[in-house]
Amino acid sequence: MADTRTWQEGIIPLWPTLFVQRRLDDARAHNDALFALVRTMESGRQDLTTDYRSENLFESEDTHVRWLKGEVDASVIGYLKAIGIDYPINWTVQGWANINRFTDYHDAHNHPFSYLSGTYWVRMPRGEEKLPGRSDRRASCISFYDPRGPAVNMTAIQGDPYVDPEYTIRPEPGMLMLWPSFVSHFVHPNLSKDVRVSISFNIVLKWQDHYMPKQ
Repeated sequence: MADTRTWQEGIIPLWPTLFVQRRLDDARAHNDALFALVRTMESGRQDLTTDYRSENLFESEDTHVRWLKGEVDASVIGYLKAIGIDYPINWTVQGWANINRFTDYHDAHNHPFSYLSGTYWVRMPRGEEKLPGRSDRRASCISFYDPRGPAVNMTAIQGDPYVDPEYTIRPEPGMLMLWPSFVSHFVHPNLSKDVRVSISFNIVLKWQDHYMPKQ
């Protein structure tokens, strides 16, 4: 029988796509205040969700926004360590609020001109309306798609981690996710009369020449 340890040492994890998925321990102490802040912002801007480039939420001096920015920065640091970046990286966090009402959704998209992207969920709907149609709908979920293309799983077998080209979760309030900005994702429709409130963000690098990969 072959030495399993030898084979494990010979496995090379090429082109992995790493995500950060955290549940923030002290989220309850901040979410009600963040929810109130977002609703107040929307009262003066009906295009709050769609006009996300007009201002940066993370420039706010609000105590609860500053807490969230600290958690975002900590997540970026953890991600960089996980992929082996061992030199200083400087970035800015550019963020915006999302309010999704009944039937609202976000088309599949990625986030150009940024290095990492993410979302923090402030409030999620409770249940959903009873509607006719398909029973396999995934209301208020978010799906991420294999960035290598639809053909990579065509010969996968049971147990192969690449068999499913889609990763779908239903977030909970207090969850923060972070991923490479090139990953396409889709936010499923909110099928509840309760609103879904989240704060999305991009990590934009302050470019320096030593970031350039050696080819």
